[in-house]
Amino acid sequence: MTQGSDTLCLTTAQAIVKWMANQFIVIEGPNGSQEQRVFGGGFGIFGHGNVPCLGEALYEHRDELPLYRGQNEQSMGFAAAGYTKYHLRQRMMFCTASAGPGTSNLLTSAALAHANRLPMLLLCGDTYTTRLPDPVLQQLEHFQDPTFGVNDAFKPVSRYWDRITHPAQVLQSLPQALATLLDPADCGPAFIGLPQDVQGWTYDYPVRFFERRVHRIRRISPDLDEVADAVALLKSATKPMIIAGGGVQYSRAVNELTAFAEAHAIPVVETIAGRANLVNTHPLNIGPVGVTGSNSANAIAEQADVILAVGTRLQDFTTGSWTAFSQQARFISVNVGRHDAGKHQSLSVVGDAKLSINAIEESMGDYQAPVDWTALAQEERRQWDLYVAQNVAHGNRPNSYAQAIGVANGLCHKRDRVVAAAGGLPAEVTANWRTLDIGTVDVEFGYSCMGYEISGAWGARIAQCETEADRDTVVFIGDGSYLMLNSDIYSSVLTGKKLIILVLDNGGFAVINKLQNNTGNESYNNLIKDTPTVSTDPFAVDFAAHARAMGANAEQVANPAELEQAFKRAQAAERTSVIVMNVDAYEGWTNEGHTWWEVGTPHVSSSEKVTAAHKEWEASRERQRRGV
Repeated sequence: MTQGSDTLCLTTAQAIVKWMANQFIVIEGPNGSQEQRVFGGGFGIFGHGNVPCLGEALYEHRDELPLYRGQNEQSMGFAAAGYTKYHLRQRMMFCTASAGPGTSNLLTSAALAHANRLPMLLLCGDTYTTRLPDPVLQQLEHFQDPTFGVNDAFKPVSRYWDRITHPAQVLQSLPQALATLLDPADCGPAFIGLPQDVQGWTYDYPVRFFERRVHRIRRISPDLDEVADAVALLKSATKPMIIAGGGVQYSRAVNELTAFAEAHAIPVVETIAGRANLVNTHPLNIGPVGVTGSNSANAIAEQADVILAVGTRLQDFTTGSWTAFSQQARFISVNVGRHDAGKHQSLSVVGDAKLSINAIEESMGDYQAPVDWTALAQEERRQWDLYVAQNVAHGNRPNSYAQAIGVANGLCHKRDRVVAAAGGLPAEVTANWRTLDIGTVDVEFGYSCMGYEISGAWGARIAQCETEADRDTVVFIGDGSYLMLNSDIYSSVLTGKKLIILVLDNGGFAVINKLQNNTGNESYNNLIKDTPTVSTDPFAVDFAAHARAMGANAEQVANPAELEQAFKRAQAAERTSVIVMNVDAYEGWTNEGHTWWEVGTPHVSSSEKVTAAHKEWEASRERQRRGV
C-alpha cells in the first residue's frame, strides 16, 4: 500500500475491506442510540478464488472485521441471516467464498435472505477477466457467451448484483450495494463477483473514500392522503383486527403498535415472522394466524370486516392461501415496500411502520372497537390457551414436538432466543410457544428452508453475545433437518458460542408424510421405515454420539421428564449441549388451529383415496379470495 497526498494505492480487495471497516451505523435501542460498525464481521471459507488477495486484505483488518471460519458456505449464509435478524437488520455480516462450488453453495442462503428481506453482503470469487488462463479450475464454460458463469445465477436471488472488472468500479459499486442493504424497502442480499486477477490489481483510490461514514436506516413517512383513507376505513369497522408482521420489529414499532391496539381495543394476531410482537399474556394478543395458527386468531379472522396488516407480505401461510378471511373483508396494508403494501387490492399506506402507525393514530380520535367484539376475541384466546396447555403437557402419551416445546418454554429465561425452521417444527413452535418477551422468536419460514436451524442459531448467538451474553439460544430441530446441515455444532464449539439444541427424532420427514397421507397418498420415501431402498432401523443414527464427536455435550433422553433435567444441565453448561429425544411420527401433532392451504393434488388417480382427498381439498376453494 502506498499513499500520495490525497490517494491510496491499494488492491481491489484491500480497498473493499478497508471501506467496509469504516462504515458505521446509528443503532436505535432501548438505551438510546449508539454508533457501531455496519458489518459485525464475516463468515468465510477460503479457496484459490479468494484466499490470495481477499484473504490478505481481511487479515489486515481482522480486529475490526472478525472473520468466522465456516464449515459450509450455505450454512455461512444462514448464520449471516440469523445474525441480522437478531439485530433487526441494523447490522449485518458479509460472506466470502471461493470461485466455483464454494460460491454456488451460497445460492440457497441468498434465496432465503431475499425471501425474508434480509441484508447480507456476498463477496465471491470469479473467473479471470483477462481470460488468459481459460478454461480455469471450476469454471463453467458457455460456448456462446464467455461472460456467463455460475455467479450469474445469483441475479434472481440478489437485490444488488455486480461483477468488478476494474478496480475503480468499487468506488461506485460498494456505496450502491450498501444503500440497498440498508434500504428498508429494498434490502436483501448484495452480491459482488470478484475476478481472481482483478482482486489483486491496484488503483489510486481517493483517501476520502475511506473516511469514517455514519449511516442511518431511512424512515419513510406515509402519504397523508393514504393515511386519511386508512383512518376512514378503520373507523368504519365493527370488527377490526390487526395483523402484526415481522416488519413491526424491523421498524422498532412494537411499542407504537401495542399502544395503538390498546387505545382502540383492537385484537392483534401475529404472523410467523411477527411472533413475539406481543407477549403471550397481553390481553389483546389473540394468537398466531393462518395455516400454522390458532383457533382463536383464525376464528376472528373469519369474521373481521377491516384488517390492518402491518409489516407483513401476507404470504399463504398467513392468509390460509387467502381463505382465512371473509370475502367482504377490507385490508389496509401498512408497509415500507410498495410491492407488499398493494397486495390483494389492499388500501395501501406505503411508509415506515412506526411513522405510519403514529400518523394513523393522530386521526383516530376516541374510536373503540365494539366491546362485544374484543370480548369475543379474548374468549377465543382463553379457549386456545387451554388447548395449548393440554397439548404441551406430558403424561401417559407418546412423546411429541409440543411436549418438548412446553418443557423448554417452562424453563428458559424470558430473554432466551428460540430458533426453528422448515419441517414440522415451525407449526408446532408458532402454535405452542408462549412468548415471554418481545423479539425472542425466530421461526424461519419465509423461504421454509430446512437446515437453517443450527447455523442460523449460531449467527444469532454471535449477535446475542454482543448484547446479552448471559442468555441462551435454544434450537428446535428434527432429525431430517439435522442430517441436512449440522456442522455448525462444531462452529459453535470452536468459537465458544454456546447453543442448546433439541433434536427431536421422528424417524424421517414426518410432517411431509403427514401431508402425503392427508392428500390420500400412501406413505412413501418420507419416513425411513417407508423407504423401500432402506434396510435398517429408522432410529439407527446415534445423534448424541455424533454431536459429541463435534465437541458438544450431548445426551439421549427417553421422555419429557428426562428432557427437563437434561435441559437444566444444558443451561448450566458452558458449551453447546445437544439433547436428543425420539418423538412419535403420528401422534401428538397440533391438529387444531389450521386454515386451508392450497396444495397441488392429482385431478385424476387410480387411487380412490387420492381422488377423494382431491375432492375434499378442492371443496374449500370456494372460500378463496380472488384478489379483491
